[in-house]
Amino acid sequence: MKLLTVARDLRRRKARERRGLFVAEGVRAVEELLRSPLAIHGILTAPQLAETSRGQTLLSAIRERTIPHLEVNEADFDSAAETESPQGVLAIGVVPDRRMRDVPDVSPVRVLALDAVQDPGNVGTIIRTAAALGAAATIGLPGTVDLWNAKVVRSAMGTHFHHVAVTATWDELDAFRHERGAGLWAADASGSGEPLDRVARPPRLILVVGNEGSGITPSARERADRLVTLPIAASVESLNVAVAAAIFLYELSR
Repeated sequence: MKLLTVARDLRRRKARERRGLFVAEGVRAVEELLRSPLAIHGILTAPQLAETSRGQTLLSAIRERTIPHLEVNEADFDSAAETESPQGVLAIGVVPDRRMRDVPDVSPVRVLALDAVQDPGNVGTIIRTAAALGAAATIGLPGTVDLWNAKVVRSAMGTHFHHVAVTATWDELDAFRHERGAGLWAADASGSGEPLDRVARPPRLILVVGNEGSGITPSARERADRLVTLPIAASVESLNVAVAAAIFLYELSR
């Protein structure tokens, strides 16, 4: 039952960081993980996985591999799963050894940094959107939910397995931007920044988006070369951070 014990332990961020492992839950996430180059520590399945044809196909693929595989009852499976509808399959993957140095050094380069963004669903959606819109990397700054949280991984739908998503301190981000000669813009939800469509973009840029409720932190504000904003109707206070990040990234990619 060691795999079950490990999976339960990985519900805690400290355990994920100590072990260097993460959990991918659900059929889509596990399918993508099996197709990826990432190492897999083991897989747990429950009887409900075989209730659909897609689940049966996945189960056959798992059994054909040499990956450690443990079949458990539904109660034990639920004790390890973090999401509400895990679909009877959970894979334990090895977190890739990615650091700020692994951000591609190309021009133009766009890096998205998350400043104390705490909702796992938002963060997963942002990571997926960043990859889709050409961001070179997504950086989780202090106060941001663990980028390898099971709900983040599931919401990102496999993006973690190829997109550079790393956690960094402000000091590490400072060193990176000075080494790469990157500008740093912060998205200001209060509307006091410059409209994005009116400013020239540097060839290397880090865009910081802030917390769902309080916006960017003082650490971001004091470092920013420029505060930028999206013009929205006066009757709307702010946009969801994932939506705002998507619009910013789309505009920057044009």
